[in-house]
Amino acid sequence: MIKFLHTRIRVANLDKTVEFYEKLGFELSERKDSPAGNKLAFLTLPGNDHFLELCYSPDFKVEVPEDLMHTAVGVQDIIVYCDKLEQDGIEIWPSKWREKFSGGEKKMAFVTDPDGYEVEILER
Repeated sequence: MIKFLHTRIRVANLDKTVEFYEKLGFELSERKDSPAGNKLAFLTLPGNDHFLELCYSPDFKVEVPEDLMHTAVGVQDIIVYCDKLEQDGIEIWPSKWREKFSGGEKKMAFVTDPDGYEVEILER
């Protein structure tokens, strides 16, 4: 069996990005330097095997084109989860996202990390 292990993204400020993902519920499991000299941080979500690898290099300029890619997290109650994120200063989009749930549509919202990567939030 082949297993999907991790996703790596380049970041401009490792500490700032780690802090952002910790607000989403990720836990920092390890920080280290790669053999190539990059600074790495490994983030996990409890109960998941797949992890997020953040990679910082002072020689690499991070420019994430809009809508290039996104990750997604599933939560039990999207309203409670997003309310907490807003209290932590994270902007939820699209605007008026709560109102979009009134017609029985799939409950989803988005946040954008410090480098411009989108994170989709889905109620599961």
